[in-house]
Amino acid sequence: MSIMTKSTRRLLAACLAGGVALTLGGVSAKAEEVISAATAFPRQLAFTQSFLGFVELVNERGAGVVRIDYRGGPEAIPQNQQMDATARGVIGMHYGPASFHLGRMPEADAFVGSTVTAMEARENGGFALMKEAFAEKLGVELLAHIDSGVQFYIYTIAEPTVTAEGDLDLSGLTLRSQPIYNAFFESLGAVPVSVPVPDVYTGLERNTFDGAGWPIIGIQDLSWDRFLKYRVDPGFYNTDLVVVMNPDAWAGLSDEAKEIVQQAAIDYEQISYDAFQAQIAETNTSVQAAGQTVITLEGEAADRYLDAAYDSAWERMRAAGTERYDALREAYYDR
Repeated sequence: MSIMTKSTRRLLAACLAGGVALTLGGVSAKAEEVISAATAFPRQLAFTQSFLGFVELVNERGAGVVRIDYRGGPEAIPQNQQMDATARGVIGMHYGPASFHLGRMPEADAFVGSTVTAMEARENGGFALMKEAFAEKLGVELLAHIDSGVQFYIYTIAEPTVTAEGDLDLSGLTLRSQPIYNAFFESLGAVPVSVPVPDVYTGLERNTFDGAGWPIIGIQDLSWDRFLKYRVDPGFYNTDLVVVMNPDAWAGLSDEAKEIVQQAAIDYEQISYDAFQAQIAETNTSVQAAGQTVITLEGEAADRYLDAAYDSAWERMRAAGTERYDALREAYYDR
């Protein structure tokens, strides 16, 4: 029979006092499982702040079991490399727009062209279809579609033209764009240009372009509202921000850790939706009080405007080709 040394007894006592798991034949600690994470946007942006709320929720519920370690945004890993870095296991978790990867996964347009909430899509089977697409096309595990329900708008420096029929006419205007807007902007007569987010402020300041497409959230965080004095309503599209994980990192979590992370992801879809609806209302009041004018399209003109927006997203997916097109349209689009 072996006899414990004084140092072994002290270590045993310390472990018991700290609630650390022990095994016979030696002392072993059950370490807290850690998931490294990066975001597509800088920390100060409202969307990144929302993701950090998810991190806080997981870390609070998973204390001693699982923890997300936020490594940073594009300054840590370049924005266009983050999804592949997640697939390869360089980082364990990524948060950013699914539409950044339309070239490889046309199904991302289901989020862009969605008219239902993330919670409704979980119920009707849409989210399960998207999990399949993310695994097959991008090699990652889709955990959540958070921060949904935030629509996009067209903003201009000068008052935009509205025709006698009530339609928006942007002929001759150059608008800061991204791939999800291009076809829609062109249908309105505008010329879309690609400008990285960090360079948009300078472009507006120098009148390099005449306006931009962007959600209502973040317009003040970026100080673009100093130049964009007009907003066109109604809003269109839906935010496509997702939380994904490296498949091996996900599979390697304990059942307890998986349950904590997964339930937090499901809960945060509703939490973030509610929070952003309140923030949208506050921002809308704030920008108008600061002098931004809202141009509201109405009636049939508004319907034509929205049809042009949503049809551009769904047509892009159809043309790119995916066997999931019909099922995704049924689940995500109800106009």
